[in-house]
Amino acid sequence: MSYDRYLAICSPLHYAPRMSGRSCLQLAMGSWIGGLLACSITTVPMSQLTFCGPNVIDHFFCDLIPLVKLSCNDPVLVDTLAFTVALIVLLVPFVLTLGSYICILRTILRIRSTIGRQKAFSTCSSHLIVVSIYYGALMIVYMFPTTDLLSDFKKVLSVSYTVLTPLVNPLIYALRNREVQEALCKACRELRT
Repeated sequence: MSYDRYLAICSPLHYAPRMSGRSCLQLAMGSWIGGLLACSITTVPMSQLTFCGPNVIDHFFCDLIPLVKLSCNDPVLVDTLAFTVALIVLLVPFVLTLGSYICILRTILRIRSTIGRQKAFSTCSSHLIVVSIYYGALMIVYMFPTTDLLSDFKKVLSVSYTVLTPLVNPLIYALRNREVQEALCKACRELRT
């Protein structure tokens, strides 16, 4: 999405050829393959662990870090591997997204008309909100050391990036649509009467 916004604002004349159906498919395939590789890198060592203690995960879902805590093996290797993968999988896209938004912000600030600036900020603001919630929660959960103090907070944040972000994402984008705004206002008026 940040690449899409970058092209739309910083290079609008090149948008159509660079965001063709083939380009979108290549970007999606790259994301899927990267996700599969990242999951495989941590899943293979996890499958080698032995579990001999209680089988109750202290989490909302079966996540990597709480699962490693249940293992009888020394978790240092898997924890280090998980941190390294999280570092790569989180920071590389985050830095690319941040870089694209820095370029977008520089381009927006050069726009002379106030209406043009507002339209450009409107185009990017919804995506930036969702990305900030998503990356912020992921980085805190996977890159900060797990302590008893942060354990419950990390559970809440994991719900944030697994449930809240996908739930809010369509709402944020839908509320930018004028027809949806009008339908929402109409529904609210009908509820009042």
